[in-house]
Amino acid sequence: MMIGRLLVVGLLLIVAGAGSARSDDRSQFVDLWEGNAPGESTRSYGTPLPQRPDENPPATRITAITAPRIERFDPDPETKNGASVVILPGGGYRYCVVDKEGSEIAKWFNKLGVTAFVLRYRTIRESDKDRKEAWRRPVQDTQRAVRWVRSNSEKFGLDPNRIGVIGFSAGGNAAAITVGSQASHYPESDEIDQASCVPDFAMLIYPWNLTQNETLELIPEIEIDSQTAPTVLIHAHDDHSTSLGSIAFYAQLKRNDVPAELHIYETGGHGYGMRPVAGSVVATWPDRVEDWLRNRGLLTQSP
Repeated sequence: MMIGRLLVVGLLLIVAGAGSARSDDRSQFVDLWEGNAPGESTRSYGTPLPQRPDENPPATRITAITAPRIERFDPDPETKNGASVVILPGGGYRYCVVDKEGSEIAKWFNKLGVTAFVLRYRTIRESDKDRKEAWRRPVQDTQRAVRWVRSNSEKFGLDPNRIGVIGFSAGGNAAAITVGSQASHYPESDEIDQASCVPDFAMLIYPWNLTQNETLELIPEIEIDSQTAPTVLIHAHDDHSTSLGSIAFYAQLKRNDVPAELHIYETGGHGYGMRPVAGSVVATWPDRVEDWLRNRGLLTQSP
């Protein structure tokens, strides 16, 4: 009797272990830096904020991040096409919305055969005196993430020339600065930093704070030229984070003859991720982005 029970327990442990292994293979966390991130004296993966009672389904917001890391989501091997994307959640740089604008997006990309990396970048602190510099740590982390993916492309079976970024709200701000900058925003320190930090394509979804309030010109941190990567932008006309930022970004891409698309929905507001919005068709934006990716050959199988 005892032997029978032991056999049953053993079988259950084997099955559970196999399930855990599969889960770990499909989603894994990796620290961006072996030691402290640039300028940091602590290492914290952050703290979840209380969930909002009026939000259904709820979203997970992580704040006080000083140790940035990425979470990898792999597509099924038979659909994997070699393209990859670094996902930058929103949160006003105060927190990262890691599911609604992170893992949910990653799983959609996986269905397209794209390997996805959700970046939990560093967030601002109350002690930060210059909020105009709030972008710096997230952009440093984004550049490092692009370099990390490119450096590990052979290991993960990825095309080093098909690495994109997608940013939501504040993450869209970081993505816009990253794609519009050829220079590194942190001191290069190891072999990973020898890889290019410039993404090959970009998707800006309701990006926040792209323009200066007084002139509506692009913020000086965004530098677009003819070498800027092809970009698609999504916004809503009624977004409090004005769509004029996306228009200004698109206009500069047009002036520099950079391939681009801009889609502005009449309604939808801000911060929806891929979730439906009552009275709006803004949740169809993934179809627009998929068409754009497909037309650019970014969803084809690697040779």
